[in-house]
Amino acid sequence: MTTPLAPSSAPEISPSPGPFQAVVAAPGFALGLRCEGESLTGIHFLPPGPARAGTTPLAREAARQLAAYLQDARFAFDLPLAPRGTPFQHRVWLAIAAIPLGQTQSYGELARALTSSPRAVGGACGANPLPLVVPCHRVIAQSGRLNGFAHEKEGQGNGFYLNIKRWLLAHEIPERYTLRP
Repeated sequence: MTTPLAPSSAPEISPSPGPFQAVVAAPGFALGLRCEGESLTGIHFLPPGPARAGTTPLAREAARQLAAYLQDARFAFDLPLAPRGTPFQHRVWLAIAAIPLGQTQSYGELARALTSSPRAVGGACGANPLPLVVPCHRVIAQSGRLNGFAHEKEGQGNGFYLNIKRWLLAHEIPERYTLRP
């Protein structure tokens, strides 16, 4: 499914300092890619904009793979990753990476599996430097609400990040998630 996001005003985003090695255009948003050495270290959600070719072979390959996923959710990533985070965050990110395509888990379910709290799991999800590759969009509230994505909660902010989460879930699980008009 490649339906663009419902129109919403993109937030005023000040990306982390430093240039992106590539930018991937997506339906209603863009992805800024950061690579260090031979590893992908960051994927950042940006307002909609044009793609920008990768400045390194790894950035070009990462951009190619992300574009392939955006066309077909069944695409399997094969990239060298180097996410920076605490040992706890790495445990959460590994658990998130194990959520199969077409499925979701709640913050509480992950917390129980990791003997932690849902709030701590949510914090680690929000700190995920490699969204889409580490599919934190597959983590939802116990109630089934999307609630929380890039630290944006339903009813707070302008909905930019939650619209991305909604698009990603509709892209992967169209029988359960639809885009809002």
